[in-house]
Amino acid sequence: MASIRKHRDKYQVRIRRHGYPTITKTFAKLPDAKEWANHQERQADRGELGPDKRELDRITLADLIKRYLKEVVPRKRHGETDTFALNMLLRHKVAKKSLSELSPSDFTSYRDERLTRPCGRRGKTVSLATLKRQLTPVRHMFRHAHDDWGIPLRDNPLAKVRFKGADKRRERRLREGEQDRLLLAGKKTRNPLIVPIIRFALETAMRRGEILALRFHDVDLERHSLTVRESKNGYSRTIPLSAAAVAVLTDAIRRMSDKDKVRNALIFPTKPLALRLAWDRLTKRAGIDDLNFHDLRHEAISRLFELGLTVPEVASVSGHRDMRMLFRYAHANHVSIRAKLNMAEGLSG
Repeated sequence: MASIRKHRDKYQVRIRRHGYPTITKTFAKLPDAKEWANHQERQADRGELGPDKRELDRITLADLIKRYLKEVVPRKRHGETDTFALNMLLRHKVAKKSLSELSPSDFTSYRDERLTRPCGRRGKTVSLATLKRQLTPVRHMFRHAHDDWGIPLRDNPLAKVRFKGADKRRERRLREGEQDRLLLAGKKTRNPLIVPIIRFALETAMRRGEILALRFHDVDLERHSLTVRESKNGYSRTIPLSAAAVAVLTDAIRRMSDKDKVRNALIFPTKPLALRLAWDRLTKRAGIDDLNFHDLRHEAISRLFELGLTVPEVASVSGHRDMRMLFRYAHANHVSIRAKLNMAEGLSG
């Protein structure tokens, strides 16, 4: 709040607001003092005044990350993924900076470093799309700190960091023989769920998280269907199942105990991290490079189109609500296209 007091022949204005530094200014005329005070109050209401540097000096980025990991991440659906991304940042030297020192340039440097410096067990640089996903929970963290915790951040330091680059959307599909090599290598893995999960992903086009969240009561084997309770876009959907998908589920449910069925247990009880590590070992054993688990969804959707399903029919399986996004996955097999073209030429000849 603003206070005005007369000191000798001058008028001194003092403005105090929680989260902002105290501001004082002296005027010769009272109307000028009142006008300035009102202007500063309006700026404070709009969040246009600079934050209290002393409060931000006391909090480091590491402090913020640790609090967010403890209080917010456990309540999130993708908590494990967010934890991985936040811990990556927590180990970086930028985490030692106080919030008053942080600027967009710090995250621009972090972006450039992650994109150019190999890291991790594979010694590879991260892709632009992956880095954007990993920094999404960081952006949410700053917003939560300001809105819910009342930390006087003037701006989100990630708001001005650009992530533009060449369109490197993946169009990876299984090449000839790769599916057989994956399944053969899968028989030698220590995780007995990896092969059923791969088969199921190729039959249903479901995302990894959707498959791992699938529970006993979500499946209707009599009607050859299952229900995805909550997908990436927040909507549920019912998926029709092929005979091969039903076979995978039937075998998985047969291995469940009656107790597991009563308590509606997971059909594929494994953690996302465990599946990712198993997938890395599997592709290495199979001698297959540059194949992500998510590429199985791409492959499955493309196969649905090649079977002759319409766009709405494929969308009902994949869960896409934006047709533009659906077409990003639908890359028809060139061999199939050539066969159709040759058939058409033969008929016309």
